[in-house]
Amino acid sequence: MKIDPRQLEMLAAIVDNGGLTEGAFALGKTQPSVSRSLNQLEERLGVPLFVSNRRPLQPTEFCLQLVQHGRVISQAGAAAGEFVSRYKRGHAGALRVAGSPIFMDGIVSPILAAFQAEYPSIQIDQGYGYVQAVLEGLISDKLDLGVVPIRKILVPDGIEVLEVLPGRNVIACRAGHPLARTKSLDVAEIANQSWIAPPPDSPLYHDLRAVLDGIGATDIKVSFSGGSLSSVLNFLHESDALTVLPYSVVYRLRRQNTLAALDVPVGDPDRHLCVLTSKNAPAFRARDRLLQYLKNELSALNDLIALHDGGTTRG
Repeated sequence: MKIDPRQLEMLAAIVDNGGLTEGAFALGKTQPSVSRSLNQLEERLGVPLFVSNRRPLQPTEFCLQLVQHGRVISQAGAAAGEFVSRYKRGHAGALRVAGSPIFMDGIVSPILAAFQAEYPSIQIDQGYGYVQAVLEGLISDKLDLGVVPIRKILVPDGIEVLEVLPGRNVIACRAGHPLARTKSLDVAEIANQSWIAPPPDSPLYHDLRAVLDGIGATDIKVSFSGGSLSSVLNFLHESDALTVLPYSVVYRLRRQNTLAALDVPVGDPDRHLCVLTSKNAPAFRARDRLLQYLKNELSALNDLIALHDGGTTRG
């Protein structure tokens, strides 16, 4: 037998509120309509729901068992209504975010964690990918947000671009590296060091090649190649190897006192770190809320970097 869940919810309202009139008021219905529904339910079940000729109404044991199911339905309806309300306000939902591994691990992930702590009903699914994979994910509606370094002119139609950090790289090493406190480094000193190379398909790999070409280092020793920030940092900490990292990532990690940037100028990439969204994606308040949150946090980081550099940010 299948019972109309609305009738079970009605039965729970009658019992929990102490009578037909009170239950009808709680449901926003008239007392006669609730009374009719109750009679129909009792006739269909063929089992008394209330003890005869008792005032106030006294539910039978059978009725009390059914009421438990009605309460579950009522609570589920209330929870669903609350979720819809929070979803429409941008306080609930599920977001799919992906971006370049170094930036995601070094800058974006801590921001996502802070955002999720502020909006715990928003689930965040974080992934990794370089420019082409992120663009494809946005176009195919498999991603809600992408965070990648890219030249704005290369972004295809249909993708909204928000530039958040200027491109700027440094040669990074462990704190305490013999070259870390040396001023006016000789090119040969840098070229002869061991290097950590990013994956060949990453933007940082091309940046590393540009830096090395700029200092005339065509033949270098690559000691390690890795894509994640944690693997690069672990290798740096335990060796005298060098690598190229975004200055914003190095700055963000400065409080750990484990990284240093060599005092040698390198060419900055002609791109910005950008947050990408699809112009064709359906309206989604949680995505818009995260987009604004990222914009604010990364703008604040850029201001701190500018202040640290004496009021000028290169880009």
